[in-house]
Amino acid sequence: MGILLAAAYASLAAWLWLTLAQGMFWRTDVRLPPRTAPARWPSVAIVVPARDEAEVLPRSLPSLLAQDYPGAAEVILVDDGSTDGTADLARCLAGELPGLPLTIVSPGAPDPGWTGKLWALRHGIAHARTARTAEPEYLLLTDADIAHEPDSLRELVAAATSARLDLVSQMARLRVATYWERLLVPAFVYFFAQLYPFRRVNRPGGRTAAAAGGCVLLRTEAAVRAGVPDSIRQAVIDDVSLARAVRRSGGRIWLGLAERVDSVRPYPALGDLWRMVSRSAYAQLRHQPLLLAGTVAGLVLVYLVPPGALFAGLALDRPSVAWAGGLAWLLMAGTYLPMLRYYRQPAVLAPLLPFTALLYLLMTVDSAVLHYRGRGAAWKGRTYARPRDA
Repeated sequence: MGILLAAAYASLAAWLWLTLAQGMFWRTDVRLPPRTAPARWPSVAIVVPARDEAEVLPRSLPSLLAQDYPGAAEVILVDDGSTDGTADLARCLAGELPGLPLTIVSPGAPDPGWTGKLWALRHGIAHARTARTAEPEYLLLTDADIAHEPDSLRELVAAATSARLDLVSQMARLRVATYWERLLVPAFVYFFAQLYPFRRVNRPGGRTAAAAGGCVLLRTEAAVRAGVPDSIRQAVIDDVSLARAVRRSGGRIWLGLAERVDSVRPYPALGDLWRMVSRSAYAQLRHQPLLLAGTVAGLVLVYLVPPGALFAGLALDRPSVAWAGGLAWLLMAGTYLPMLRYYRQPAVLAPLLPFTALLYLLMTVDSAVLHYRGRGAAWKGRTYARPRDA
């Protein structure tokens, strides 16, 4: 019984620390910083890596072509070996819709040691920098499943120029429509913010660095100084690696939640979300078994012990155990509520976070199993080598 009480109090202590001392990760009010229109709008190249994206392109590409941007801007779609007619569809969409000019480039298969997305970004950025007389001052790196409101680029550039930021990234609002999306998607962003508290990321000179790869505005000069994407060519977690490279080179970065940038990619079934997480979860742990063991133990202590202690304490008539577990569970649910509100989901989902965390724990373990079977980091027909083998 002493072990159960100790676990309950340890979990409660963890939640008190997370709530009060982890950069207020649970708050969802980190939006684009105060901004004013620049005296001169800088030129921008929008680079979109795309591999077999015909399903989502009709809802995302038109939103980029329709950007209401006062300066010079263009869209460069990098067709990364698609077999579903992505490039042809993009040409049709651009032909039917007025707006920004569209260029489509096809770099071919990635060289050894490169992930597909970073290989595509490398060629898109290179094209943007060499195809015109003057290279663009900013690069908007955005995924093919991300839809932007017409003022998205204008607001991103205004934020970057007003605050003198080298990298501005918004966590796109992911689709939440099916049961599994409602259960797992808000928690995904909640866990990300817990790992990389936005306020710490945005602190000048801070040690925490992260970005959201679906929407990254990057100063071209900062990209050159950081040597990206070449310096991070093996990265599976490319957005976090990008932010770290920019910060290491002296750049100022910012990360927050989006208001008018949305992912249109559906994850209707549990298997879809499972594959999305398991393909990169072990890479996030740097393929280290000790980090995996620590993560599993941490998830159990922080998310599974509270309900277990509450029910065990009630069943065994141990009020102190039940009280500690119940209070920890209450703090957990309370810090999750702002993210549920951001995603316009009912508060009844908050107490289910332990179950959701259990699913993520299993996805993480599955990611490690796939890695050691040689099938880790698999995405759209590609399986990337372990870093030591690349």
